[in-house]
Amino acid sequence: MDPHYDAQDVARCDLCEIAIVQSYCDFCHVNLCKPCIGEHISDDYSKKHIIVPFQLRRSTPIFPECEKHSKRACEYQCNACNIFLCTDCLASEQHNKEHKLSKLEEVFHQKKDHIHRDKKELKEEILPVYEEIATEITNQISNLDVDYQKFTTQMSKHREELHREIDNVMDQREKEIDRNKLKHLSILSKHLEEIKQLQSLMQESLHNLNEMEESNEVTPSIHYSSKNQEFSKLPPKVLVSMPKFIPKPIEKEELCSLIGKLTPLSTTLEERVFTAKKPNTSVRELLDEPEVLNTIKTGQENLRSVTRLNEKEIWTSGDTADIKCFNTQGVLQKTIKTKSGSCPVDIAVYSDGALVYSDGIRTVYKVKNDQTEEIIRLQGWTPFNLCVTSSGDFLVTMYSDDETQSKVVRYSGSTIKQTIQFDDDGQPLYSGNDYNKYITENRNLDICVADYKAGAVVVVTQAGNLRFRYTGPPSSTKKKPFKPWGITTESQSLILTSDHKNHCIHVLDVQGHFLLYIDNCDLKYPAGLCVDNDDSLFVCEYDKGNVKKIRYLK
Repeated sequence: MDPHYDAQDVARCDLCEIAIVQSYCDFCHVNLCKPCIGEHISDDYSKKHIIVPFQLRRSTPIFPECEKHSKRACEYQCNACNIFLCTDCLASEQHNKEHKLSKLEEVFHQKKDHIHRDKKELKEEILPVYEEIATEITNQISNLDVDYQKFTTQMSKHREELHREIDNVMDQREKEIDRNKLKHLSILSKHLEEIKQLQSLMQESLHNLNEMEESNEVTPSIHYSSKNQEFSKLPPKVLVSMPKFIPKPIEKEELCSLIGKLTPLSTTLEERVFTAKKPNTSVRELLDEPEVLNTIKTGQENLRSVTRLNEKEIWTSGDTADIKCFNTQGVLQKTIKTKSGSCPVDIAVYSDGALVYSDGIRTVYKVKNDQTEEIIRLQGWTPFNLCVTSSGDFLVTMYSDDETQSKVVRYSGSTIKQTIQFDDDGQPLYSGNDYNKYITENRNLDICVADYKAGAVVVVTQAGNLRFRYTGPPSSTKKKPFKPWGITTESQSLILTSDHKNHCIHVLDVQGHFLLYIDNCDLKYPAGLCVDNDDSLFVCEYDKGNVKKIRYLK
């Protein structure tokens, strides 16, 4: 805020500091009253003073001084050289007169309009979104106690259930002890009874012997037969081993496993997408009859992939180790060979122009300034198709060594950020095999995969939640089953996928609804796809080795 006035005051002259301001020097940025204007100008006649009404302050462009011609203001900008020029520069022979120039004042006003729009957008659209985000996080914080109390209650309930089950098991063990005790008692009691019976017999025999010993009768003594030998055969000793309780050692890890586990706190950063509230004035309609603008003959065998380098060049790859760069007129610009010597499975380009490719043998490479760098090497999985996202990450489809599983992995450099493999019901999102699964990111950050073997385009949200699965239009006019190969998206979030066996392109809206076939461009086995900034479509023809540039929007 200007130091000479605030919310309770009005702006005052910077010179006298008393009078209310009426004018403004746009060059010196000084508040002036009318009497002080002359004094301000007379202080330094060498300066270019521009006096305007205070309400129009800072409305006069102040052009930069020319570095080559002193005290000359630059009023032009060379678009090719991106430098400022004065009229003397234009008159001299030092600057290329064929370069296109822009008037700085026009550029300045355009930028000021842009700044005004940015300010308005920031204030009215972006900041309110951040306020909503802050409110959302505040609400999450306020709900933490309640949410975690639910966990504690759940744990307490589980604790009670575990204690109850342990008590039940221990009760069963105690009953087993009681049963063993009764059985033990029965065995010993029975043996004791047998001993007592023998003792009774021996007492009876002893009584008889006493009588015969004292008697003088002959007959009983003559008929006496000794039983001592029989009694001397002692009964067997009954050995009943006491049962033992053998407690199993308490293994902490095993106990934790039996009880269950608390999943660790997981923090992921899901990108938010700011959607400006702008009138939809740039919607382009689909052409009834798409047209071929150009055909680039690459000469590559089994042409698989194409990706845009810039507005004038594309990269292509097929069944050789060569990755070729062509301009849009079909002239070969450059060729690089894969480091492993095997054919690349897929190619993509970073925003800085660096090329990234997968070689089908566990490795993904990055090529920049003719230097090849290994950025991913996998174990147990083979990287297949890939794409670069708007955030600078890249997505890779891959399959397991036994070819029973497939998944999508998001990388930042060489670091895994996200894995997408199953839906909410735990079912695989993608077919488990080594067939093509070309991948792209839509403008709304959806992740789109053309699952060739499954005959489906599988689209998930940025978080990995299934949005839809497209398996062809409701009523197909094509003879063969839908087998999507390449896939790309464009500025209106339309999804385009090549139907390899039916020689056409399916155009879908962002929700997966079929809109149009591109089937009038004499395509033969279309494979990889990409679009340029103007939404022109580039299509690889697998057998022919050509790339066709097609216009499909009005």
